[in-house]
Amino acid sequence: MIILLTVGIAPMVSAQDEGPIKVGILHSLSGTMSISETTVRDSTLMAIEEINANGGVLGRQIEPIVEDGASDWPTFAEKARKLLLEDGVDVIFGGWTSASRKAMLPVVEENNGLLFYPVQYEGLEMSPNIVYTGATTNQQIVPAVEYLLAEGHTKFFLLGSDYVFPRTSNTIIRAQLAAAGAEVVGEEYVPLGGTEFSSILLRIQEAAPDVIFNTLNGDSNVAFFNQFADAGYTAESLPTMSVSIAEEEVGSIGVENIAGHLVSWNYYQTVENATNEAFVAAFKARYGEDRVTSDPMEAGYFGVYLWAAAAEAAGSTEVDAVLAAIDAGGIATEAPEGPVALHGPTQHTIKPVRIGIIREDGLIDTISETEPVIPDPYLCTYTWSDVLPKPEGICDIFMTEAEAEATAAS
Repeated sequence: MIILLTVGIAPMVSAQDEGPIKVGILHSLSGTMSISETTVRDSTLMAIEEINANGGVLGRQIEPIVEDGASDWPTFAEKARKLLLEDGVDVIFGGWTSASRKAMLPVVEENNGLLFYPVQYEGLEMSPNIVYTGATTNQQIVPAVEYLLAEGHTKFFLLGSDYVFPRTSNTIIRAQLAAAGAEVVGEEYVPLGGTEFSSILLRIQEAAPDVIFNTLNGDSNVAFFNQFADAGYTAESLPTMSVSIAEEEVGSIGVENIAGHLVSWNYYQTVENATNEAFVAAFKARYGEDRVTSDPMEAGYFGVYLWAAAAEAAGSTEVDAVLAAIDAGGIATEAPEGPVALHGPTQHTIKPVRIGIIREDGLIDTISETEPVIPDPYLCTYTWSDVLPKPEGICDIFMTEAEAEATAAS
C-alpha cells in the first residue's frame, strides 16, 4: 500500500546529474540497541520505496546504502565518514542514542554532510548539519515531568543508562523539580546494556519514591522491568515514566511486566487519523502483521518525506541548498502523528506531545495530548532553565520582534 504525504511544493527542475540519489541509512542492526533501531531502518526504507514509486525526488530515484552502527559510537563516526566520503551520499538518516549522534556530529560538520536524526533527545544542542525529527526536551521530557507533578507526584527516583542522554536529561529534570518544590530521592545509572538491577532495586526500596523517571535504553529495559516485576512492583504500587520505551520495546520486555506504566512520546500506533491508519497498514503489509509501529520509526519515516520536500523546494539535493530551503520555512507534511513542520531557526520539528499508558495488549493509549509544540532545545522559554548551559545569544531566536526591539534599545 502506498501512502501519499502531501508536501505542497511544486516539482522543480534539477541542475544535478541524472542517476539515482544516494542516501545513507545508519542504525544499530546488531548489539544492545538493535532492539530499537532495526525498526527505524525498516520504516526509513519503506518511505524511500514509497517516494520512488511516486516518481522519486526531482525526477530521480533514491538509492539507499545501509550501514550498521553496531551499538558502538566510534563505529557510527566511521560509517558516517564512509557514507559521505566514499559513497557520496547526499544525506544520512540515522542514529538513536545521543552518543551515536554526537559521534556523527563532527563528521557531518567537518565534511558539510547532512544528518536527519529521528529520536527524542536531551536538547541543549543545535548543529547546522543536523535536522532533528524526534522530540527535543520541551516536546517530551519537560511535559512528562509536568504531567507527573499535576498527578501529585513529588518524590522522583531517576534511573538511566550511563551516557549523555540520561545524565543531561536528569540535570534538566532536577532543575525543573527544584522549581516546582518536588524532590529527587535517588539517582542511579547502569552501563548501556547493563542487566543487573538487584542493588538498584534495594536503593529504590530504601528511597521510597512515588514515581520512577526512566531513561534506560536498549536491552537494559528488558532486564529492569522483569526484575522490577519480580520484586513485586506494579504500575499501581510504583508507576514509572519512560522516554525510551515504545511499542517495539514493550514486546521484548513482556507486556505482563510493563502494562499500566507510563511513557512520553509524540506518536503511538493507536493515533487516530487517516494518514496513520494508512501508515500502519502499509508497514504491516510490508513487514508482517505482528510488527508494530512506534515513535522513533515514525519520525524516521516522515523525516525522509521532509528531506524530499526540502530538496524539491531547493531544486537540488546539495546540502547547502536543502538547509537554505529549511531555513526559509514552509517545509511540512501530514505525518502519521499529525501535521509536522520543520522549524527553520533550530532545524528541529514542530510536533505534538502525547503522554501514554501501556495497554494489556502491548499497544499504548494517549491519556494527555497537546497541539504541535515549537521546539525549544535550550529551554529558553522556561525561567527555571537559567542554571543550564546555553551558548551566548542562543535564546534570541525565541524572542518576539517587540522583545528584540526592546532589548536592542536597552
